[in-house]
Amino acid sequence: MKILVVSDDPAPVYYDYYRPGKLDEFDLIISCGDLSRNYLEFLVTMAHCPLLYVRGNHDDSLIDKPPEGCECLEDTVITVNGLRILGLGGSYRYNKTGRSMYNERQMEKRIHKLRWKLRRAGGVDIIVAHAPIRGFNDFDTLSHRGFECFQELIEKYRPRYFIHGHIHRSYGVNIPQVSRYRTTTVINGCDHFILDTDEELKES
Repeated sequence: MKILVVSDDPAPVYYDYYRPGKLDEFDLIISCGDLSRNYLEFLVTMAHCPLLYVRGNHDDSLIDKPPEGCECLEDTVITVNGLRILGLGGSYRYNKTGRSMYNERQMEKRIHKLRWKLRRAGGVDIIVAHAPIRGFNDFDTLSHRGFECFQELIEKYRPRYFIHGHIHRSYGVNIPQVSRYRTTTVINGCDHFILDTDEELKES
């Protein structure tokens, strides 16, 4: 299964310089957040596959006006071609007004409420988040801090992939796009990343 992962910055090759048929190779598009409604609607219109998304910290407008043709993955498990995909968007809370921000306890509660859906699904293959894992390619500042509870979630369910955005690779030279946490492959989807679930990924 070939998946186009997008996050934070529109990928010029699939937007500004798009050519007909460029998205035909994909079976699924996953957005990790902080992308405009127009961009998501463009992708799902031009592609011949579903688009699943979680919200980023700048996506409050999508709560009231979701992108047409796309499916929100927040707080649920959706199965696509046999892959069980869980969505937990939003960032660590760094101001009082953001509707897509959470403190550690609030994110823990979201995960706890998902336990029955995860049990019915028999586990999860892909976790899609906006924020990273705490202490793993994140930063100490509140605005770019990861969640500690993601560590426990991964250790308990051992998904094949944990996909996130929020940490732009332009923030530093040592920010990898592919890495591993325990037995899980971690993918930073900022801009875009092509995931072929039939191939083994190497760390970058």
